[in-house]
Amino acid sequence: MTDIATEFYQRMKEAVTGRKGRDQQRREEAQTRATTQPFQKGRDPVSVADSLNGLLSQFSWDSDLAKAELFAGWAVIVGTQNALNSTPEELQNGTLLVRCKSTAWATQLRLMQNQIMERISSEFPDAKVKDLRFVGPDAPSWKKGKYSVPGRGPRDTYG
Repeated sequence: MTDIATEFYQRMKEAVTGRKGRDQQRREEAQTRATTQPFQKGRDPVSVADSLNGLLSQFSWDSDLAKAELFAGWAVIVGTQNALNSTPEELQNGTLLVRCKSTAWATQLRLMQNQIMERISSEFPDAKVKDLRFVGPDAPSWKKGKYSVPGRGPRDTYG
């Protein structure tokens, strides 16, 4: 008789609050564990590769991994000489920003942009690169202090 009363109380509590009590959850988990069998469907061994792929897709790490592979394989895409003078900095909204050592290297890589895009799309399709932006080095700021004088300022002496 007590089991029926306890079960009735638990069901009414669940209906009113919209959630199960802690004891009710434990009982249900114990019941499901008691009914499983060793060779039941879903208890098959899983390979490490399958479980790792499942984790990558579950936590949406696929794009981060593809981005890391693209950055690590930059020398394969553009060649060693070009890779020594340029580094990919960020990949946002399908645009890959590449920082070059000089404006001349940025211009050189802009001329090769179509070939680079073809290599990226064939070797790293998961990175989803749609556009490339090549920029030269950052020039230092000549503005010092609180006030500045208007004028032409320094010329293009960097790069």
